[in-house]
Amino acid sequence: MAGMLFEILGAVWETLREMSPYLLFGFFVAGILSILIRPEAVERHLGGRGLSQVVKAALFGVPLPLCSCGVIPVSASLRRHGAGRGATTSFLISTPQTGVDSIMVTLSLLGPVFAVFRPLVAFASGVLGGGLVTLFGGDEKREAPSAGPVCAGGSCAPDAGGNFGDAMRYGFVALPRDINRALVLGVIVAGVIAAVVPDDFFAGALGGGVVSMLVLMAAGIPVYVCATASVPIAAALIAKGVSPGAALVFLMTGPATNAATVATVWKIMGRRTAMIYLGTVAFSALGAGLLLDFLLAETGAEPGAAMPWMIPGAVRTAAAVLLAGVVACSFFCRSRAGRAVSSAGGRTLALRVEGMTCEHCVRSVRRALLETPGVSAAAVDLGRAEAIVTGADLDVEAMKRAVEELGYRFAGAAPPKKE
Repeated sequence: MAGMLFEILGAVWETLREMSPYLLFGFFVAGILSILIRPEAVERHLGGRGLSQVVKAALFGVPLPLCSCGVIPVSASLRRHGAGRGATTSFLISTPQTGVDSIMVTLSLLGPVFAVFRPLVAFASGVLGGGLVTLFGGDEKREAPSAGPVCAGGSCAPDAGGNFGDAMRYGFVALPRDINRALVLGVIVAGVIAAVVPDDFFAGALGGGVVSMLVLMAAGIPVYVCATASVPIAAALIAKGVSPGAALVFLMTGPATNAATVATVWKIMGRRTAMIYLGTVAFSALGAGLLLDFLLAETGAEPGAAMPWMIPGAVRTAAAVLLAGVVACSFFCRSRAGRAVSSAGGRTLALRVEGMTCEHCVRSVRRALLETPGVSAAAVDLGRAEAIVTGADLDVEAMKRAVEELGYRFAGAAPPKKE
């Protein structure tokens, strides 16, 4: 038993060493993107309707490090600000499948072929799904885009710009905090598979081709798997006999869909759009998996093949230690949003908002509240599942609608408790 435990820990450590330099670089680039590609900029480009907006939405979505829980409020905000159902669906499909952080981890564990193929498929599936919704999703409700934020005394400043410090805080604090549990679980599961499952076990148990892809699709669609955390699991499955195409099916369906996402899409954009969204992900995953297996067989390329460059072992070890520290801090170095919101010229309420899971949820809720008439300032606390709002004429029903349009549950409003 002790020997098996040490073998699992060894596999976990080796996976961590392989992926750490790439993931840390991915965190760095994600931080830079967080200040270069703002939600407001995305909305400006996706405010119309048509195929060009669908293509733009997929292009915006591929590099952004948004998981399926974080992409829902952002997509709902796009919809509220005038994006068509097609563009919103395109963004919703392409974004959670990849991100600059998951692309870098894919490069480290699955090789350059996978690292290039995966974002291309995410883009293509987003365009396909958005195009189908544009053509067959039904008539658009021509709603006027909601007004911009009502900011008092520069209260919107933290969300309206950014500097290098803001980028690094997002890349090495907010983003790890969003994915820490899924990342740790993914690395542990990969270690267990590597240590416990016999070689070629899945090849005999699942067979090859479409059957193994359908099995992994059935496992991936209903559950939540982070795009980055799913890569170590996929690498371990390939090492134990799963075809690269079947692993790609898991990498696509796990991050792009889960029961909560489908339910929210159904609520926000209707039954027909939700069915097209789900069908597109399933069809695209199966087609991409078959294509990848065919290409690998024709070219003789191997997933996980050595990089044309080698990172020294000491650098990988140092990066693994640093990544472990970043992830540990994401669990224990909690920073709460400021609760002090000036009540000058108005009243202050504490809103209970349930269902927020990440920094993107916080930003989306705060922005939606600031755009609600009567709200002059807002601070959102993820840990407390609470938003503190101030305004001269607060409309609780309007704030409830704003929160629930993003897919969260409004659980009441009351004067804030004094600490």
